[in-house]
This record gives sequence, C-alpha cells and structure tokens, in this order.
Amino acid sequence: MYLNHFSLQEFPFSITPDSDFFYPHDSAQAALNTLLVALRSGEGFLKIVGEVGCGKTVLCRQLLKTLHDECVTAYIPNPDMGPDDLLMALLDELGVDTAAAHLIAPNGQTRQSRRMLMILLEKCLFHHAQQGRRVVVCIDEAQAIPLASIESLRLLSNLETEKQKLLQLVLLGQPELDAKLARPEIRQLLQRITFSEYLGPMHASHVGLYLQHRLAVAAASESTDIEVFQTSATELMAALTHGVPRLLNVLAHKCLMLAYGENTHRVTAAHVRLAAADTPGLGQLSGRPTSMFRALPAWFWRKRTT
Repeated sequence: MYLNHFSLQEFPFSITPDSDFFYPHDSAQAALNTLLVALRSGEGFLKIVGEVGCGKTVLCRQLLKTLHDECVTAYIPNPDMGPDDLLMALLDELGVDTAAAHLIAPNGQTRQSRRMLMILLEKCLFHHAQQGRRVVVCIDEAQAIPLASIESLRLLSNLETEKQKLLQLVLLGQPELDAKLARPEIRQLLQRITFSEYLGPMHASHVGLYLQHRLAVAAASESTDIEVFQTSATELMAALTHGVPRLLNVLAHKCLMLAYGENTHRVTAAHVRLAAADTPGLGQLSGRPTSMFRALPAWFWRKRTT
C-alpha cells in the first residue's frame, strides 16, 4: 500500500478506534472535560450521546487512558445482554472471581446466583473504596441496553457509603439512548444522570488540522511530511462528510490510495471527488457514481498482487 510512499509506520485513517489518534476538536474536548470534572467530583451517572461515527468509542478509550492511574476502570463495549449477564460482564472486567456464585440446579446444570453476584460486587467495591480508589465503568453502545438491564444499572447506582458512590457509570450511545431513557418505566434512572454532553461532528475549520494530526501520529519520523492534503481537498472533504470523523477517515484513506496510484505526494480536490464517488453516506456530488479503482494504474494492481 502507501505507507512507504508517504513515510508512515501505520495507517493513519483506520476506522478502528485508537486513543493514540484522539483529536481534541471542540465537541470532543468539551465532552472529555465534562466527564473528567464530573467523575473527579464523585458524580454517579453520566451520559454522552453522539451521532454515528462521531468518535464516542475513541472518546471513551481516551477517558479510560486518562483515568488509568487514578481509579479502577472497566469497559463494556456490547451491553446488549440481560441483567445477570451484564453483572457478570462487570465482575469480569473488575477481575472478580465469580466461582463462589455458581450454584448447582436440580437438573445438574450450573448457574449463577444473582444474590451471590451482588455480594461479590459489593465486596469488591467496598475494598476499592477502603483503599481510596474510585471505580468507573464505561458502557459503550448504551442505546442497545435492554430495559430490564437499564433498571439493573439503576439499582447498582444505589451502592454507596455515607460519603460517596461506590460505582460511577458512564453511558455512551447514539441518540436512540435519549429516547430509551425518556420512557416512563425507567424515569428514575434519567433523574440520576447528573451530567450529560453531546458529541457532535467537528467544525470545518478543524478538518485540515485533524488530517495533519493523524498523519503526524502515524509518521515514521519527525521529518515526515504531514501537509499532504491541499486546502481545496480539505474544504471539499469537510463539506462532503459534514465533519464526521469516521467518514473523514474512510475518505482520506481512499484519497491516499489514489495519490499513491498517481505517484504524487499531494491529495487534491480531484482525488477527493473520485474517492467520494466510491463512498456511500457522503454529501452528493453531481454526476453518476463510479468506482475510484478505475482511476488506479495497472502498476498499482501488479504491486498489490505480487
């Protein structure tokens, strides 16, 4: 591919969430600041809502990295599970051995006792509290939590001493999370969310800096040229993606492929148009959609297949 061509040591525009590439544009930095201030002040329930592709998971991992040395952290990436399974997942993340909670049912099968699981969790949380450690749990894709499990989370938020919450919960999800939390049967949980922040796309003025930032992180050396995208290219990318980071990454990756295919070190607006025609979910361009790969020369494909 194009790594050597642009003097890079890794792909700069992968859509895999990596906190090393976290870029603090206005919305992302505001969300991170809100979480850090609220968690450090002892708040129990926090919420971050953002549109698809706006960087909720990267924000979450950046938060966990920042808090790593000052509290115990746990991360649940897929909470689409029942209350007992969610509790088990939390205990696993906290490193709690749940063997003591196993019961033998009359049919000979092993199952977990919810009461015993709760006792194990309380012991774990009290132990950390006695050692002066706060416990922070981040639940990603929170819009997928079943209603019964949401009620279970509310009950977990009751775990506290006279002075502090034993468990601090951060919910990160798509706008559907707000709709779910507004349902009458779980209104008690909504009342317990003390801080909430919206994570939106980045402003157009940040797009060029965002692209340079990711190129700098992926650079093979400090001398690597990170001003790869021409101003006209970044302006068009901002307009087509509306500043959504995931779409920017997809588009930028394809643009670098096209520039490499032309043996040039600059991405132009023409490259952006070709890449955009091959990328669903972007702003519309005039003309009939076509594949960007038709623009790549024969030698590009020979290198890819040898």
